[in-house]
Amino acid sequence: MNTTSCIGLSTMKPCRRILLSCKNSSLFGFPLHKINHLVTDNSSTFRSNMNDLHDSSNRVIGYISVNISNRGAFCVSGSNSGQSRVFSGCPVSRGRQRFVLGIVNVASDFKNHSTSTEAQVNENNFEKIYVRGGLNVKPLMIETIEEAHNVLEFEEKNKSDGFRIDVDDSSSVNIDDFNKGLNGSRVLKSTPKREVSEVETEAWKLLRGSVVNYCGHPVGTVAAADPADKLPLNYDQVFIRDFVPSALAFLLNGEGEIVKNFLLHTLQLQSWEKTVDCHSPGQGLMPASFKVRTVPLAGRNGGFEDVLDPDFGESAIGRVAPVDSGLWWIILLRAYGKITGDYSLQERVDVQTGIRLILNLCLTDGFDMFPTLLVTDGSCMIDRRMGIHGHPLEIQSLFYSALRCSREMLTVNDSTKKLVAAINNRLSALSFHIREYYWVDMQKVNEIYRYKTEEYSTEAINKFNIYPDQIPSWLVDWIPETGGYFIGNLQPAHMDFRFFTLGNLWAIISSLGTTSQNDGILSLIEEKWDDLVSHMPLKICYPALECEEWRIITGSDPKNTPWSYHNGGSWPTLLWQFTLACIKMGKPELASKAVALAEKRLLVDQWPEYYDTRHGKFVGKQSRLYQTWTIAGYLTSKLLLDNPEMASMLFWNEDYELLENCVCGLKRTGRRKCARVAAKSQNNV
Repeated sequence: MNTTSCIGLSTMKPCRRILLSCKNSSLFGFPLHKINHLVTDNSSTFRSNMNDLHDSSNRVIGYISVNISNRGAFCVSGSNSGQSRVFSGCPVSRGRQRFVLGIVNVASDFKNHSTSTEAQVNENNFEKIYVRGGLNVKPLMIETIEEAHNVLEFEEKNKSDGFRIDVDDSSSVNIDDFNKGLNGSRVLKSTPKREVSEVETEAWKLLRGSVVNYCGHPVGTVAAADPADKLPLNYDQVFIRDFVPSALAFLLNGEGEIVKNFLLHTLQLQSWEKTVDCHSPGQGLMPASFKVRTVPLAGRNGGFEDVLDPDFGESAIGRVAPVDSGLWWIILLRAYGKITGDYSLQERVDVQTGIRLILNLCLTDGFDMFPTLLVTDGSCMIDRRMGIHGHPLEIQSLFYSALRCSREMLTVNDSTKKLVAAINNRLSALSFHIREYYWVDMQKVNEIYRYKTEEYSTEAINKFNIYPDQIPSWLVDWIPETGGYFIGNLQPAHMDFRFFTLGNLWAIISSLGTTSQNDGILSLIEEKWDDLVSHMPLKICYPALECEEWRIITGSDPKNTPWSYHNGGSWPTLLWQFTLACIKMGKPELASKAVALAEKRLLVDQWPEYYDTRHGKFVGKQSRLYQTWTIAGYLTSKLLLDNPEMASMLFWNEDYELLENCVCGLKRTGRRKCARVAAKSQNNV
């Protein structure tokens, strides 16, 4: 096969394009003034000067895979569908720099080189999305020449102003004049100079040292960068969930390029074919991680190129698909736009399509009776068997956050209006479900204690047929008089009463809980500080599974022993989410207390992945050192505390419109009535 499928995207006025397979500078990989004879317009007239392209109609909006005779594609055989899994690659410099350029006339054959987002609506599915040309699709890589010049000007301004936190031998941080970002947007407000601690200085050096480059450009950070680790397993890969705190640290420090590159390249991977034992999951699935590999260039002695090698779960322990990856990607996409002010990224056709593909996976109709997402064990941060299969709180909180992000970012038109309506209905139903059935406090526990069982009625009080004997003995003595939390899981005849920190923190951040519930969660954490924080913030869950319960639920997992790893271990990366939740609820001093606690040990202990024992005294027995999201979580917490006004761009307040738009209001039967008025009154308490 000598042809290569290609893709192009256009605005209302398709015109000139520049097509590159590799970038090796902050913009194109070579000085802008040296680009000559690369552009053709719709009349095939060549222009030799890039300055002719400054008008806003000259959009560089395409990326096309170009088949060049002396450059082979790096492929791995896929399924029997006839498609191959193509690793997106670009040449790696070995001496003189090499670039691959292509030129295309788009006016004559636009329909054959476009990303289609045509809707096919039927009664059972609100929308079907497909990408013309199959699964191996490349995303847009360049936007406009005008924006390209803005990027160059922005970088030159950064060099002269010196407002980033650049780690060197200086002893202070200058964040003055940190008011403008990409395209003139606000990034950080000015704050007074302050002394930089040794911990911060070392953390920034390590974070920058963990950066992974693809084609000469930063695209993420490795999970861990311990120089003494000879068997990194997959800790030398870029994980979507792990990169989020790194991305926020860079964004809050005015460095958006790495985040934009990450979002675009992971979007590219979304469209790849994914097959495990002859079965392919949905097209919208995002990878858990990817690795940048350098491979020999076919047909060229001494030539190499960078390729992206993703893992969609087919190599993971347990072969579990990463349900949370797509949710984190959407959340980070919104954060990028909010902090940089560059909303053009989320408005792009390929990005809009990516959002819709993820939502199509999440909102597809199934057999479930509940608005919560049904997932297997190990499909999120807790990626090993820990008894969270079903409807774990962590997934529901991230799902709710991603829905709210998508609601803000989706372009509303005839092809998306049904999707937007589905989002609104799901948000309304999900918020009610979690607030009503997942919340426990002293009063609720006492109510469950008095439940009647085997109720067969649409008016049943004990809707999930929960047996009172399920209330664990530890909970009776542990739950405080004031405050409460959302339980870890809810299924028929089963309530998981464990406290899962990430899910509860994101319930606060996204306003999945009511104002009183959000306050109650932080009150409980403060009341149970010795259990949930103690010597190192924060417990991933409480309490740990022990004895026979540990053997049955984890399968005697030697890594998830009691009070270790995911079974009650202490994870410093949760610090930034705790900080964000505290700032939202007006309790920054609580976050400062936790940060100060972590600051005493992280540098000395070489930035561990997690800590063991009931009070987090020991570095985890299998904990990786120099864990990047431990480092980034600490830095993001410090940046948020220094600039609390930035936190408002990362959390959501209550959306009262959701309380009015319950789908149950469409029916007058008692069977579908959900007491939405009661939920709204509870929020106003």
